[in-house]
Amino acid sequence: MSDTQKTIFKKIIDREIPAKIVYEDELCLAFHDVSPQAPTHILVIPKIEIRSLVEIKKSDKELLGHLLVVTSEIAAKLGVSSAGYRVVVNTGQNGGQSVPHLHFHILAGRALTWPPG
Repeated sequence: MSDTQKTIFKKIIDREIPAKIVYEDELCLAFHDVSPQAPTHILVIPKIEIRSLVEIKKSDKELLGHLLVVTSEIAAKLGVSSAGYRVVVNTGQNGGQSVPHLHFHILAGRALTWPPG
């Protein structure tokens, strides 16, 4: 993928643009959303480029489990676990996905209504 084709998330992974990072390991990165939809809005992304849930494979099973464990750990670290939080994965245009790189939204800090959107 050329520099002009990199997603904003790939540029964050490559440290080409700044982000307020809350967690990083060899498999994933988590940072504050620049357009938060709740008082706490963190994005958890894999470091490998997977465009969306549509493109996951059985071989990604361990990575996806890791992302969910990290999501839970981040929520605990941020102190939002006891009050509750929502994890959202938007997929495709009709699902509201705006960046073609798989990402989990952690939303917390206020009561979240149902149904969303």
